Formats: sequence, structure tokens, C-alpha cells
Amino acid sequence: MILEATEAHQFRNLSGTILWGRGLNIIHGNNGQGKTNWLEAIYLLSRTKSFRTARLHEAIAFGHEEAFVRGRVSSGLGLERDLQVTLQGASKTISVNGKKEPLAPFLSQLQVFAFTADELEVVRGTPEARRRFIDRGVASLTPPYVQTLSDYSSVLKQKNRILQDAGDRELSSIEVEDLLAPWNDQLVTLGILIHGHRSDYVERMNEVLERALFERRREVRIRYLSSLEGRGDLSDYETLLRDRLRVRLDAEVSAGRSLIGPHRDDLEILLDGREMRVFGSSGQQRSALLLLDLAAISLYNSWSGSYPLFLIDDVDAELDEKRIGKLLEYLEGRTQTFVTTSKRSYLQGSISGASVFEIEDGKAISDVRERTTFSAALNR
Repeated sequence: MILEATEAHQFRNLSGTILWGRGLNIIHGNNGQGKTNWLEAIYLLSRTKSFRTARLHEAIAFGHEEAFVRGRVSSGLGLERDLQVTLQGASKTISVNGKKEPLAPFLSQLQVFAFTADELEVVRGTPEARRRFIDRGVASLTPPYVQTLSDYSSVLKQKNRILQDAGDRELSSIEVEDLLAPWNDQLVTLGILIHGHRSDYVERMNEVLERALFERRREVRIRYLSSLEGRGDLSDYETLLRDRLRVRLDAEVSAGRSLIGPHRDDLEILLDGREMRVFGSSGQQRSALLLLDLAAISLYNSWSGSYPLFLIDDVDAELDEKRIGKLLEYLEGRTQTFVTTSKRSYLQGSISGASVFEIEDGKAISDVRERTTFSAALNR
């Protein structure tokens, strides 16, 4: 898949259109001009979320009530689709070819993986960041999984309300168990799906990681850590989950929240046998994350037959010049890649085969290709 063009208005400081190259796209300019904002706009078109904030209304330009990002996507079969995400306050609208689209099919239109400073939380941050990493990967292969996660979250919120209320009202265990029964049944049904998808994805990722990727010197392995590990037979996850929900009922009432389920799981990331969260240096953590991203890209390609987009923010801050060269060489012919840098000279060896865009005040003021308006591009 190829992102042909992106148009943005009132999304942070962005305005105008950029027609992208099919290979390496280098986005350069001084700090604070909007380089990362263009990557964020691309990410928004793919996932309807930001890699910088959970509150999308923060991305609407100051003094405006609405923002939109639009993009044209083409496939190897010559099919073209126009994607748009519109932000209005705390709400968002998504559409394909001008028609509103449900979330799951929209998420299958454009796949993006991102290597950013914020994404390093996957390696060194909280279990929540690592769960999001797995869930994004699963959803890239199976878009309906997003609905499974949404349904699970809704069930969890309702169960937590009951647990909080039960503690306030001092209900008996039998009364609480009766109130929770339908919600626990749904939690088990959805939890089985989530656990199964995550476990399968981790297994597939390890198969890819066993092959030589970008850095042959490094061995990365990952292990899915169920919160029920050591509590019984994980091969019979349904029975184990139901048993733990029953055993931990009083503890859940005391805590006022659900303590059992895949929302408590984690991912162990090992680089050369060492757990990165605890023992990894900053450089090793970057290496581990990069290899995980490349494995996810390779897995997506083997699954779908096409490559996703790859976004690398502030590349010269995250990787040294030698590794940048090797990485871009590895990606050539595989992914449409978008790289931001404040030091264009840092990528001088890659510019000859790249599309280069200089960003000033949110606009592309110069590049190595002829630019037209997005409306003109739509009529090609």
C-alpha cells in the first residue's frame, strides 16, 4: 500500500498538501516547525489515534473548533481510496471515499508502524504500553479485534461500577456474585479471545525474530506474560479464568475494581537474553524496539502480501548515522518510509533516492518533486 498524498487543515499547525514519494520520504526543518505533526497526521489516518496524546481535541489548532486530515491511499492492484478523519471537539468522524465508515473496516485501509521516542515506553514503560503494542499488531492482522477490545473495555467498566457500588453498600458476597455473573460471563468470553489472539501473535512474532532482520548481532525474543501464570493450567484458560474470578471475588470488592483478566497481562522483552525493561541501556532499548517494529512489519507482509508504512520520528536523535544507513538500506524496496530530522545533512547519503520535504510553519515549502493541490491529485 502507498500513501500518495496527505492534506491537513487546523490539525496542530499544519496546512496544505504533500504528495509523497513511494520510497523514502525525508521531512526536515528547524525544531518546532511541524515535522512530527505530519507524521502524526499520517498515523491518525491509519489508526484514528495519535502517538503523542490520548486527547485528540488537543491536536485541533488553537482558536478552531474543527480539524481534518485527508489522505489518498493506493494498492498494488491500482485501487485508490480517499481516507479522512475529522475532529470536532472530543468527537471524531471517519470516512472512506466521502462516506462514513465503521472503525474496524477503516482500520484495514492503511497500516502504519511508528518508531518514536514515545514508543520506547513499549520497552521501558508500563505493562499497558506493552499490551497496546501487542493489540496494535493483532489488529493490523485482524481488524475486528478492535471491536473485541472495545467490548471488553465496556464490560470491564460496568463490572468496576458494580464492584465500587458493592463496597459502598456493603453487599454480601452472594449478592455481589449474582450482580456480577452476567458481566463475568462476558469477561470470560471476550478474555478468551483476547488471550488467544495475543498468544498467537507473540508466537508468530518470535518466528519472525528468529530470522535475520536488520541487526544480525542482536537476538530479541518476547514472551506473553499472563497474569494467571502460575495460578493453574493456562492451556485450559477458560476454566482457569472462571476459577480465579470466583476465588478473587472478595479481593475485587475490597479493591473496587476488576483484578482478574487479560487487562492485567504483560509482555517480557528480551535482548540477548536480558530483560530490557530492567537491564537494558538506552541504546539497547532502542535496538529492541526497532527490531520489534521490523518484525511486526515483516509479519504483516507475510500475512497480507503488502507492506505497511513505517514512520521514524527524529531519526538522528534515536539512531547513529551508521545504523540509520543500514536501516534505510534494509527498508529500501520494502516499505514506504517517512523520516523526520532537523539535520538534513545527517541523511545526505540517502537523499539521492528520496523525496525530500522542508517544513516551515506547518507547510511544505520546498521539495525535490513537483507539487500540486490535493484536489488536482484526486482528478488524476
